[in-house]
Amino acid sequence: MEFQKIYNKGQAQLFKNNYLEYLTKTHPLVIWGMYTPVLILLPYYSIATLDFTGFTTFLIFLGGIFFWTLTEYILHRFAFHFHPESERGKKINYILHGNHHEYPRDRERLFMPAAPSIIIASVFFILFYLIVGKFVFAFFPGFMLGYLVYGTMHFAIHAWNPPFKWMKGLWRNHHLHHYKHSDMGFGVSSTLWDHIFGTMFDLKKEKEDKEKVKELMFTKKTA
Repeated sequence: MEFQKIYNKGQAQLFKNNYLEYLTKTHPLVIWGMYTPVLILLPYYSIATLDFTGFTTFLIFLGGIFFWTLTEYILHRFAFHFHPESERGKKINYILHGNHHEYPRDRERLFMPAAPSIIIASVFFILFYLIVGKFVFAFFPGFMLGYLVYGTMHFAIHAWNPPFKWMKGLWRNHHLHHYKHSDMGFGVSSTLWDHIFGTMFDLKKEKEDKEKVKELMFTKKTA
């Protein structure tokens, strides 16, 4: 998924239909608003109705967060960066993720839009329920918190300068993924699985292009 030109301004048009085009955009607060009740109510249900202890619920919740990091890596590497041969496949791939690589700073497409997000989350919930049964009510909210943290960090990486010193490595790693080699550096919220599967950039050996970094930094507007 390499583009001759990467645009740091503007956004792609994915559909001619204005309504469908609108549904491809969202804001992080919309997605957080959708899933915050899940983060609160399902753990409460686990304790109040299923008689899980608070400690058990917490451990399963943490397991959900950890499993998200692996899911994030697998989806990004094998689904979003699948290289289809057919024209239809290429179009689907562009809608799913290719447009983000061509317009990486499109703030309205840094989170999965609400409609497909709900569908995909529902599929995951059903799959988890079939595998772990009632434990899903503690596991799934952890998984979704992992997703929300990932999405928020992804937004921060593309829409802000690194807000914290510890984020500089993640910021560099993901920008190398976008601007140097898109088949490496698939982790966004964590580089754990990149290290394990050998797709991690060696940030110590990567020469920092100061002009490019300066170009990618957002400057405060003065009145």
